Amino acid sequence: MSRRSAPALLALHGVRVLGGPSVDAVAQRFGLPSAEVREHLLDAQAYGWVRRHDGFGETWSMTARGRQEEERLLAEELDAAGARDVVAAVHAAFLPVNRRHGQACTDWQLRATLWDRLAANDHTDPVWDDRVLVELEACDDELAALCATLTDVLVRFDGYAGLHAAALARVKRGRHDWLDAPDRASCQLVWIQFHEDLLATLGIPRGADS
Repeated sequence: MSRRSAPALLALHGVRVLGGPSVDAVAQRFGLPSAEVREHLLDAQAYGWVRRHDGFGETWSMTARGRQEEERLLAEELDAAGARDVVAAVHAAFLPVNRRHGQACTDWQLRATLWDRLAANDHTDPVWDDRVLVELEACDDELAALCATLTDVLVRFDGYAGLHAAALARVKRGRHDWLDAPDRASCQLVWIQFHEDLLATLGIPRGADS
């Protein structure tokens, strides 16, 4: 049976994987009431695990102490669910797909010319763009399969595949900003969040698996 994470853990975990989110963003991602998320984050703040920021609306960030606590709780959850081998296998399968996705995103953003190796892709070459989209669609299919495997053991991994597929659909309809915009659930941002979730769950430092 797939394990459901405790709301307090989801609130803390959401701060990490979403990267400086609002309460509402965490609540929406995990299907929790905003008031409940706020209460859990206030408790975490009292323990020194998160910080509240009010400069551009209420947002939250994780402290080094909070990161340690979150990884301890995630490790406990992983072992209680008997899911460590499953998540480790998914992480191993994800790494080559991650490299392909990163290259496809670069190819969508850049289109080298004779004069500029780092020229921006102006999307006037349909053959180039179609090739990149085919690769992104293949990565999207593989992400869906990996997420399905993970969701069978940990419910909180549900959602990444749907968000990535929705963003990619917008890119294909000409909304190019949905490929890499940092202010919405774009393809690249959702992919980064999924990767961070895997790293946090397994206690692997970012960059150590590249």
